[in-house]
Amino acid sequence: MPDLALKKVTWREWLGLAAGLLALVALFLPWMTLTASRPEIEDVLKTLPADDVTRDAWRSGFLAWAPVFLLFLPGLAVVLFGRVDAVRRAGLPHLWLMAAIGALLLMLLGWLSLDWQFDADQRGILSAAGIEIGSGLGRYLGLLAAVVSAVVAFVDVRRLRAETRVRRP
Repeated sequence: MPDLALKKVTWREWLGLAAGLLALVALFLPWMTLTASRPEIEDVLKTLPADDVTRDAWRSGFLAWAPVFLLFLPGLAVVLFGRVDAVRRAGLPHLWLMAAIGALLLMLLGWLSLDWQFDADQRGILSAAGIEIGSGLGRYLGLLAAVVSAVVAFVDVRRLRAETRVRRP
């Protein structure tokens, strides 16, 4: 039976889980917002229901919510199994790093395709009205979580490499 004692979990693994949890919280914050530079249009936006002006990750599409799970699940796995030597040597830190990089790339792609949530006609109407499609707090926190997870996973991979070098005769 593997030893799953939580007191043996390293700071890197806790930080990986914390990044995944931060990303989960960010799912429910605004990922897309509509703003206007003209005061009269901004007043109209304020009268609309909040769901029409902001969108959380669930309503912002696959490139918003999928990367969050690419951060959370490996973060949970490294806390639960990161101290199991066989799992660690089999490549868990590498899997974590690849998942974090994949999540980061998907989030960046989602950021670049932010206005594609609307079709060409809707984008034209919004543009003519002076309404800009912007990113919300959730998108920033999700990106921060992805960067933190990728950096810490990289450090963990380097640490694993150092650990395996010491073991060789």
